[in-house]
Amino acid sequence: MSKPKKGSHIIGGIHAANSALKHNSEKVINVWLDLGRKDNRINELEVLAHDRNVQVTRAQKKQLDDLLGDVRHQGVVVEVKAPTAKTEKELLQLLEDLDEPVLLLILDGVTDPHNLGACLRSADAAGVHAVISPKDKSVGLTPVVCKVASGAAETVTYVQVTNLVRLMEKIQKDYGVWITGTAGEAEMTLYQSDLKGNTAIVMGSEGKGMRRLTRETCDTLISLPMQGSVESLNVSVATGICLFEAVRQRNL
Repeated sequence: MSKPKKGSHIIGGIHAANSALKHNSEKVINVWLDLGRKDNRINELEVLAHDRNVQVTRAQKKQLDDLLGDVRHQGVVVEVKAPTAKTEKELLQLLEDLDEPVLLLILDGVTDPHNLGACLRSADAAGVHAVISPKDKSVGLTPVVCKVASGAAETVTYVQVTNLVRLMEKIQKDYGVWITGTAGEAEMTLYQSDLKGNTAIVMGSEGKGMRRLTRETCDTLISLPMQGSVESLNVSVATGICLFEAVRQRNL
């Protein structure tokens, strides 16, 4: 069993493996399968890997455990070329090429890799065109992020920029993007907002929310209508709720 190459990430799980093979097979280096599993899901995955000309190796469960530690792998471990963040220039080119209303997610200072991974999964499911974050005080595409994202780190365009406020001002002015920030004290709620046009939704950091300049650059602020005793939701949970309200509005 060969060791992972430098510059690669290890991810686990049947869903993550399927996603990587179907959408980014050119980035898959190795697939390791549990020697003791012979069920249909594993067999189908093995056939898919062979169809994509990806090397498949059967290994002992303990060897797979050693590769992923505490992460549940379901008998499947995949080595992929580590994804990299896109640049501001690449984002602007994406906006130039789009022929539909854009949906962007801006994460202002999310530092927990589990939260970023979960946000990427929600962004993938909601059809977000790009996720944007500042280079400073935010997490990048680490191995933990990629594991939690379950394949979404390879499919979602993730952009890191040096000056987030400058980028926000540019997409407002040049691309007509309406920027909606989330803030617990906002009087307008998510369900009163209009997310059907060119939209960017801004989520703040886990502790302090949006930074002052980020907040001031938003076109409007919205809140989630909380009914219970808790004051706020985890950023990844709130992100999923906001993104799928945008999906609902766009499908009316």
